[in-house]
Amino acid sequence: MDLSIIIINYKTKSVTADCLTSICRSNDKLTKEVIVVDNGSADGSIEYLKKKFPWVKIYDSGANLGFAGGNNFGFRRSGGKYIWLLNSDTILKTDTIQKLYQTVVAKDSAIASCRLLNPDGSIQPQGGYLPDLWRLAGWMLFIDDLPIISWFFPAYHVNRKGFFKRDQHPGWLSGTALLIRRDVYQRLKGLDDRIFMYGEDVEFCLRAKELVYQVDYFSQPALTHLGQASGSSRGALLGEYKGLKYIFQKHRSGWQYFLLRVLLKTGAVLRRVIFRNAIYGEAFTLA
Repeated sequence: MDLSIIIINYKTKSVTADCLTSICRSNDKLTKEVIVVDNGSADGSIEYLKKKFPWVKIYDSGANLGFAGGNNFGFRRSGGKYIWLLNSDTILKTDTIQKLYQTVVAKDSAIASCRLLNPDGSIQPQGGYLPDLWRLAGWMLFIDDLPIISWFFPAYHVNRKGFFKRDQHPGWLSGTALLIRRDVYQRLKGLDDRIFMYGEDVEFCLRAKELVYQVDYFSQPALTHLGQASGSSRGALLGEYKGLKYIFQKHRSGWQYFLLRVLLKTGAVLRRVIFRNAIYGEAFTLA
């Protein structure tokens, strides 16, 4: 089998249905399976999706395993040469699957993703360079947002849309639509399910780099990512802070972890002052 598409559903049955409908309209010629892992929605999602999409393999994980745990659950039930971790709030074009698969095979990619689009058709940034203290300082202190500097600074979050108009080799890419060769996923033992959500994609790519696997971003094909349909901006911010702390505890020394916390607290204070957002008060406490 060429491809296993794994989608996590958590109380997003209508959004997941739209994603599955777009997969159904794909004009690809691949042998593939679509696996939906329901993370304990308890809202009738399983019955609804089974009735509407009888060709989809739908599993009940029995609990909310988070993004990493849910995808690992789905992987153990998959059989494709490539595994595509696909967010439920994505809409594919008819040629997305075929073009991405062909490009990945031609380039012998281990880990890859394609262009993400906002609902209005504009480019949606994703990923960047692997986190270290220098890059995180640039992020927390807004250095990577400065004109001209942003063109040369290897930012943790690359926000320049021009960056995504051509093929790239960033340090990490979002788990929104992450295509991974099966043997690579197995060798890395999947996503780290101790990260419930946010940061598991960064940590996975960090471990991949340690084993000399390259991450590939392809500017074509493209898909639409609705964004936050299966989460929240508040949850994303707090989750990212927690994820970074975990990553540094796992992969970095004690002094680097200490400085990371200083940077996160400094960044939270600056953002609360500038944006007057209470969420950054929570972020300060979490850091």
